[in-house]
Amino acid sequence: MAVATSQSRSVIPTPRPSRSPLERFRHWLGGSFSPYLFIAPFFLFFFAFSLYPFLYSFALSFTHWHGDAAPRFIGLSNYLFLLTDSTFWQSLANSAILWILIVPVRVLIAVVVAALLSLPQLRLRGLFRTIMLFPYVVPLVALAQVWLVLFDQDFGAINTLLNIVHLPAIGWLTTTTWARPTVALLSLWSGSAFAVLIMLAAIQALPFEYYEAASIDGASSFRQFFAITLPLLRRTIAFLVIFSTLGVIQMFLEPMLLTSGGPYNSTTTAGFLLNSYIANSDFGTGAANSFLLTILLVVLSLVMLRFMRAGDER
Repeated sequence: MAVATSQSRSVIPTPRPSRSPLERFRHWLGGSFSPYLFIAPFFLFFFAFSLYPFLYSFALSFTHWHGDAAPRFIGLSNYLFLLTDSTFWQSLANSAILWILIVPVRVLIAVVVAALLSLPQLRLRGLFRTIMLFPYVVPLVALAQVWLVLFDQDFGAINTLLNIVHLPAIGWLTTTTWARPTVALLSLWSGSAFAVLIMLAAIQALPFEYYEAASIDGASSFRQFFAITLPLLRRTIAFLVIFSTLGVIQMFLEPMLLTSGGPYNSTTTAGFLLNSYIANSDFGTGAANSFLLTILLVVLSLVMLRFMRAGDER
């Protein structure tokens, strides 16, 4: 009877002490505010200088605004204007031509020069590396002034040499045929040093055991380069291609300093056209242009990454 009575008794649960909303929030965060306080500055700067400007410019792309009055909503008119504007498509075509002239040559220079600088039997390697990095540390404005002196049609050093050998002078910066290659040459001279630096670091990080095994098997240095070095540098090459593509599409300083986008808009790149809208206080069209370029860059980056992953799966 005593056992039945004890089994029939219900256990009364002890009530938990009520917690304040602040304590429940702290428990939900994991018990401490300290880690979140340490990372809070990053999020504050991100929201203030990245997310808010991004959202504001996206909203601005649907308006007509020159900075003198309140923005006026016009829907997709800015996007329709750009997609039907011949200058916009010409800027993309100019960027595509500059990409062909710059990116493959830059990657080739980076691979070849970095491979040569990594050779242990090369003398004065430190001196050669310093010389290669010299264009990277010199301001682009100074390099552009050198380019203007070298490629001036009337008094340039290049045309002076051509006249010495009885060849006609060339309008390097004043003709549509030669303006783009001249701008591309400046970009190659100023940007290839960074590509060489990245490629040199990637080559020096490759496992030495692969080359040692290949040497034991009798493979020459030339064979090791194509059988070991190039396949292992595939990801670095893909990074340089994507990075250089972003730089070419956003290119602004080179055409501004050398040709001001001419002659006949032949060096008006996508980045130069975008800056021209901002300089003319056409902020709505400039914002729409920036978002169209953002979409283009995202698509190109995804395509390049897809090709890179396809190469890894083989």
